[in-house]
Amino acid sequence: MSNSTANSIARSLEEIEQAGGLRGTDIANLTQVSKATVSRWRTGLARPQPRNEMVLSDLVYVVRRLQDYYTEEEIRTWLYSRHPQLGDERAVDLIHSGRTIDVLNVLNRLDSDGYL
Repeated sequence: MSNSTANSIARSLEEIEQAGGLRGTDIANLTQVSKATVSRWRTGLARPQPRNEMVLSDLVYVVRRLQDYYTEEEIRTWLYSRHPQLGDERAVDLIHSGRTIDVLNVLNRLDSDGYL
């Protein structure tokens, strides 16, 4: 794996953890890998499978969008809470299952001054 790819993945993990309040365990659960695998991604010893790269990428994007409205702790809570606007599902579950667009639709309503 190239050094730039490893650095990119490490930066994504760091952003998810720092800005989104998530931990390595959360990321491992979302991507259905072990915490040790997440650690190997962070150090560049392994690279996520393409599906997990998409999950990480989507998670970074959602966390960035939520930063405009919420603190780190609130972002984590928002991601793990059930939302009526998401059919009473959790954002993390939708991101995991490839339904990030549903989460983004809610965020777009927030951007339009809708209530969340």
